[in-house]
Amino acid sequence: MDGRDLVRSMKAFGSAGAAQGLRTVRAAWRRRRADAAGLPARAAERARVPGPMREVEPGPGGGVVRFERSELRVLVAVNGAVFWGWDGAGPEPSYALAGRCPEPDPRAVLEPDKDGGWRVVAERATVAVSRHGAVEVRTPGGVVLRRELPPRWWEPDGGGPARWTQRSEVAADARFFGLGGRYTGPRLREGTYRLWNEAPAVPGADASSVAMPVQLVVADAGTHLVFHDSTWDGSVSLREGEEGAGSGHDRPGRSVLRMDGGPLRCWAMVGTPARVLLAWASLTGAPALPPAWALGHHHALSGSGDEEDVRRVVAGHQERDLPLDVVHLGTGHADCHRVFTVDEERFPKLPVLADELRQDGIRLVSAVEPTVPAAPGDAVYDGGLREDVFVREASGPVVGGVGRAGDVVFPDFTHARVRAWWGGLHEERLGRGFAGVWHDLDAPTSFAAFGERTLPRSARHWLEGRGGDHREAHNVYGLGMARAAYEGLRVLAPGERPFVVSRSGWAGLQRYGGTWSAPLETGWPALRASLASVLGLGLCGVPYAGPDVGGSEGTASPELYLRWLQLAAWLPLFRTRGGRAGRGEPWEFGDEVLEHARVALAERRRLLPYFVTLAQLARRTGAPYVRPLWWSTPEERALRDCEDAFLLGDCLLVAPVLGPGGDRRAVRLPRGRWYDVVTERVYEGPAQVLVEAPLARIPVFARAGAVIPVRAEDGTTVLEVWAPARGRTGGGLVVEDAGDGCAEPGIERFVSCWEGGRVVVRCEGGDGAAWPSRPVRVRGLVEPSAQR
Repeated sequence: MDGRDLVRSMKAFGSAGAAQGLRTVRAAWRRRRADAAGLPARAAERARVPGPMREVEPGPGGGVVRFERSELRVLVAVNGAVFWGWDGAGPEPSYALAGRCPEPDPRAVLEPDKDGGWRVVAERATVAVSRHGAVEVRTPGGVVLRRELPPRWWEPDGGGPARWTQRSEVAADARFFGLGGRYTGPRLREGTYRLWNEAPAVPGADASSVAMPVQLVVADAGTHLVFHDSTWDGSVSLREGEEGAGSGHDRPGRSVLRMDGGPLRCWAMVGTPARVLLAWASLTGAPALPPAWALGHHHALSGSGDEEDVRRVVAGHQERDLPLDVVHLGTGHADCHRVFTVDEERFPKLPVLADELRQDGIRLVSAVEPTVPAAPGDAVYDGGLREDVFVREASGPVVGGVGRAGDVVFPDFTHARVRAWWGGLHEERLGRGFAGVWHDLDAPTSFAAFGERTLPRSARHWLEGRGGDHREAHNVYGLGMARAAYEGLRVLAPGERPFVVSRSGWAGLQRYGGTWSAPLETGWPALRASLASVLGLGLCGVPYAGPDVGGSEGTASPELYLRWLQLAAWLPLFRTRGGRAGRGEPWEFGDEVLEHARVALAERRRLLPYFVTLAQLARRTGAPYVRPLWWSTPEERALRDCEDAFLLGDCLLVAPVLGPGGDRRAVRLPRGRWYDVVTERVYEGPAQVLVEAPLARIPVFARAGAVIPVRAEDGTTVLEVWAPARGRTGGGLVVEDAGDGCAEPGIERFVSCWEGGRVVVRCEGGDGAAWPSRPVRVRGLVEPSAQR
């Protein structure tokens, strides 16, 4: 125990109470002892590289290339994705894949390449392998997008998992995105990023609650996504390239991936951003479709609270004409923080309360943590012991930790039987009237006075029958918990779409729901970080995400709170949060903030049909609701570096205010014509324009020609059409959604154009074009401004 550990121990006693503080100290020491006894001693290591190529063997979709000290399997799937795996590694088993690996593309051919290498040629990409094991991903035209140098392994004497390093090169003009929900993004600067799920304490920290080895790389030559499918702890070090460096030659961008174990295998997808995300979704699973009510305004209550607090918050919104669709109860509503319980004194008639709220169109959502109190007599604990569901130490006993409920144990969500058991426990939540769950501390987290706040790395997991320890299971623990809840709710309420949002996760999380940002210290950097996280998650295939307005740690100023709410109203998961001191509702920040907040909330309600459409399109195409400005034109370099604005679908551009004291801001517009949605002033892009951003609103622009479904005052859907430029056409998609269930609604396609002196809109279908059956409102019928 060094000096820093001693300081942390003292803080634990002071901040959590003596009893809890003592538990965290004991937990830290138990964890150290368990790892000392359960992990193999560090042994001498031998470095290994593939060596020279020996032979090749063609196979379905590609083939096997054998080297002196390794072999490489290459295949192209029917969806256009390219796979390669070293040392015999195949695509399965994998927590990322949705079902089985896609079928090999029978048209892909293994053939000789230059300088004695080989290549697999397919329609969308070519993967080439050099004589010494370098792997290149090329466009169909032969341009190299990525070059992975021969890998290197460090194998311990006596056996055990080998560490490995994979160095890669990309074009000098390339920009990196992804790696999960990074608060330093969405564009990833030079530096090292850890691939280990943990909540960041402050904005700008390297940690991420949803860390995944997924890189989206954008360059002039094209866009590609790479996914190194290993769940072990690791890191990615990035260095951007430089054009004309040194003696006039370009210096390529570089990525160095270091993993503590697991297979060295990789998937790559090439094409436009939309095509890449479509292939990624076909590989890892379509995003789960949230119920329509989940696209409205959520409000979370922090602290313990009681039924009267819920009624006070709901009445406060109703009295002030503030839309409210969902109320989230934190773990404080439970009996002493025990999972799947309710404090009957503070919530004596919770099902009655839930039913009354539902009649007003408001759902209740419950916080659920994976920790089970290690207390005989607790129904979940006793049942878990009978079913043998808890994670165990290498020596046999159940792993103990510390949670909000005190001494706790942890279910092993890497076992199908445990997931089914946990999913069945949600019958209690549905019986209480809850409509969904949000997961917290699911990394998993065990409070400790020092060291890592998670399970011992030596803790044993089932890992779908393969067996392994927490080094391999940690990053997919939250993914397994999300799956358990989603599948359990599907069984218990088959006519309703499950609502599950997680704090932690991994590749494929979108199959089971979305994610909310981990708590951050309140401040302007956290506001910017929350936008970066949502953008980054969308580019990794998790489109339904959002932050807590105002942050979770500390109290926001009125200006910060309002700017945060104005941003969040345009994000997929829109959740405000009551502070621990009871401050978090809009009316508690003054009359001016309340009035402006009402406008933002009303606009979110008006745009619900558009959000419903975006959710349906995300499920079908993998395209995120929230997209970087370069989404449609990645070749525009100026847009790659723009991180303070985003596209909402194809039709809208949102430019939030991310700093204090601003009433104007510069906005970079992609090519085309754009309308300010409030003033209807028109701008021509590509350009950077200076626009008003008063405290009352943030700048939002509509693309010329856009057809956007909006909600009228009577609740019907109206088509809002922004006039296209003369001689041009526009359009949009509308998906009508009943709000729940699994029915497959149709897509309506609309086209807007000028005919004579007026703008007309037609609905395109199999029988040709027809007039839309919905009311149409045309906006933007003004001549363009000379300002650029």
